[in-house]
Amino acid sequence: MSENTDRNLIEVKDLRVYFPVHVGVLKRKIGDIKAVDGVSFHIRKGETLGLVGESGCGKTTAGFAILRLVELTGGQILFKGEDISAYDGPRMRVLRRGMQIIYQDPFSSLNPRLTVRDIVGEPIAVHNMSANRQDYKDQVAELLKLVGLSPAMSSRYPHEFSGGQRQRIGIARALAVRPSLIVCDEAVSALDVSIQAQIINLLEELQEKFALTYLFIAHDLAVVRHISNRIAVMYLGSIVEVADRLELYRNPRHPYTRALLSAVPIPNPALEAKREHILLEGEVPSPFNPPQGCKFHPRCPEVQPICSQQVPVFRDLESKNHWAACHFA
Repeated sequence: MSENTDRNLIEVKDLRVYFPVHVGVLKRKIGDIKAVDGVSFHIRKGETLGLVGESGCGKTTAGFAILRLVELTGGQILFKGEDISAYDGPRMRVLRRGMQIIYQDPFSSLNPRLTVRDIVGEPIAVHNMSANRQDYKDQVAELLKLVGLSPAMSSRYPHEFSGGQRQRIGIARALAVRPSLIVCDEAVSALDVSIQAQIINLLEELQEKFALTYLFIAHDLAVVRHISNRIAVMYLGSIVEVADRLELYRNPRHPYTRALLSAVPIPNPALEAKREHILLEGEVPSPFNPPQGCKFHPRCPEVQPICSQQVPVFRDLESKNHWAACHFA
C-alpha cells in the first residue's frame, strides 16, 4: 500500500528483516526469526504514523530497519523518493542528517560520562555543523531552550536529571542535525502519565514548528490516538490494519485491532462497565515458526476454516483508504 506522490517522505515496500538461528559448535543454521515479514506502508511529509502492537511484534525492528540500524533481508525503503536499501556506510552517514531516532529508555540512551552539552552537541560535531566553539555552544543552548530546558544545565550530567528531562535531552539531540524524519521508539512508555502528556505536547509543537515527520512506535493505543494522523497495527511481523486515526477508533475492521481497542480504558465508569472486553486466548506464536495462513488465526475469536489455510490479502476496504488483512473485514 503506497501513494506514489511527492507527498510521501518515506515509502516502505515488502520490508523483511530475518535473524538467522544457529545451533551447535559448527553454528548450523536451522531457520530464521522473521521479525519483520513483508511490511509495506508510507508516511507523508509532516504527518505522524503511529505503529502499534504487542511487545515482540517487530515494530521497533521495523523502525530500526528504516534508519538502516539493522540489515534488511529484503524489500525497499524509499526516502524522499530515493532507494536507500543498499546504501553503504559513508552514504548512510550523510543521509542520517535527514533521519533521527528518540529511544525508549531515557536512562540508558544517554552516555553517563558526557555532559548534556556534549550529548546534544555530538551530532553537530560529527556532521561539522558549527563554525567554531562558540557557535557550537550557541546551537546547543538553542536546542535546550527548544525542548524546555535551561542552557545553564548544559554542564550537568544525565544522572542529575529526572526521566522526563532526560527524554527532553534525547529529543534535543535528535533535533541537532535538523532532520525531516524522526523515529520515536516508545518515546514515552518509560515515563509517568503526566510526563507523557508533556512530552507528547512538546513533540507536537516541534512538529508544527519544523515540519517534522514522525514514525511513532508504541504499544499504548491511548497515547497513539493523541499524536497520530494515521495508525498502523502490527502483529507478529506483519501489518494487519492501517487507517486514519478517527476511522480506526470508530470502525476497527481486524479482530486484533478490536481486541487492542477493547483493552484501552474509558474514563467514564458507566460506559466502561457496559462495553465489550475481548480477551485473547493463548500466547503470541513464535516468529521462528509462525502459523500458516493468517498469523492471528490461533488466537482469533472469529476464526473460520479458511483462516488457517490461506493468507488474507492486505486490501483497501471499500476504497476508504482503510486497509486490513482479514478474510472477513
